[in-house]
Amino acid sequence: MWRLWAGAAAAVLGACSSLPPPGEAPRLDLPPTWRVEPGWREAAPADAADKGRWWQRFNDPTLDALIERALANSQSIAAANARLAQARALVDVNAAALWPQLSLSTRVARQRTSANRPLSNYASPNFSTVQNDYLASLGVSYEVDLGGRVASNLEGARASAEQSAADLANVRLLVTTDLASAYVNLRALDIEQAALQRSIALQRRALDFISTRHELGAVSGLEVAQQQALLDSTLTQVDVLYRQRTLFKHVIATLTGSAAPAFEIAPEVREIEPPAIPLGVPSDVLERRPDVAAAERAMAVANAQIGVARAAFFPTVTLGPSIGVDSRTLGSLLDAPSLLWSLGVGLTQPLFDAGRLRANADATRAAYEASVANYRRIVLVAMQEVEDGIVGVAALGRAQAQARTARASAARVLDMATARYEGGASTYLDVITAQQSLLAADRQAAQLRGQQLLASVFLVKALGGDWQQPVATASR
Repeated sequence: MWRLWAGAAAAVLGACSSLPPPGEAPRLDLPPTWRVEPGWREAAPADAADKGRWWQRFNDPTLDALIERALANSQSIAAANARLAQARALVDVNAAALWPQLSLSTRVARQRTSANRPLSNYASPNFSTVQNDYLASLGVSYEVDLGGRVASNLEGARASAEQSAADLANVRLLVTTDLASAYVNLRALDIEQAALQRSIALQRRALDFISTRHELGAVSGLEVAQQQALLDSTLTQVDVLYRQRTLFKHVIATLTGSAAPAFEIAPEVREIEPPAIPLGVPSDVLERRPDVAAAERAMAVANAQIGVARAAFFPTVTLGPSIGVDSRTLGSLLDAPSLLWSLGVGLTQPLFDAGRLRANADATRAAYEASVANYRRIVLVAMQEVEDGIVGVAALGRAQAQARTARASAARVLDMATARYEGGASTYLDVITAQQSLLAADRQAAQLRGQQLLASVFLVKALGGDWQQPVATASR
């Protein structure tokens, strides 16, 4: 019999040795530097760069207060915190398996035995008895981690807790960047609304002027109708911008944990300057991004599951000694004859499972390969987002500067067209065209400012959050 057991164990262990080892972290060929746009220079932030209050670099007290409310009240962050607490508790659960488990059991019973129970000895007939039973027993159970199952489970739990911590950091980053994006969109609409109101006031003054001239017979009714049509067209944009602003206001309300109907944020024309963001090599950026860290920890979790699957091929060995006392009377419970004990070793070795263990090992290997592919994808997306952010911030900065020039040119054209019309050198259509051009330039400048701020927030998100004061600072 022992030869049969030895042969079976050798066959199983031989099959286990042919399993692939747990995977190693994949390597990616990363470029040494980013493709920096003209007007930027590269910085080298420290490895322990601060990932905290990046929003304070926009120097907007309202934004600071809103983000503080979001960090305190966001249900997404609360859920991520709970998942982290759960993952850390599971680490303690798995760590407890490394230690012997002690259990104390007691029993106090009064029982009657059956006179018709099966005989234990044909020479000794059974009798019915009524007696007490007092039992106290201390048991010990310990699993010998022969195949590394317990250690692999603990390793996976620790990696899962680290992944949950990275997920929490990523949720905080997403909540703050989403709120900042909604806020800069809202402020850009405030600027655009202010430009629209200036244009409406200008067009109304022009309508009053041309109506007065029409009453004096100096101009035809066509020019009055043209100015009225322009004013009516401009007024239709008021409610369109109001709707857009309301949507962003509701987004901010939800992110800060407030009910949308009761939330208000006053309009304010405020020029927010995007911060100068240092650019580091890809390895620096990847160290700051919590989603990359979470994907790497997910790989570690999948890798640990390979170890658990491999351990299933090994025998399970459990030590289970126990000691106690048992007596029919309470007074003799602690007497020497009442002592009972046992020493035992349990061994369980799978012999035939129709390929279940092998299939499970293949499944864990496939899950690990999937986590590797996901990690590579997230790293490549991270690099793409940083490169997109660099190009976007630089290009929109130049476009915004050009928009200011275009706005000044449109204002000069309107002054010239008005002067020429009043002097009788041109038609009123030239004035209307100049008014439309000035409004378009004003709105374009506001929109480009909003897009530039959005690109800055996007780049902060791509970089993984805040940074400490760099050695060299990127200039716009």
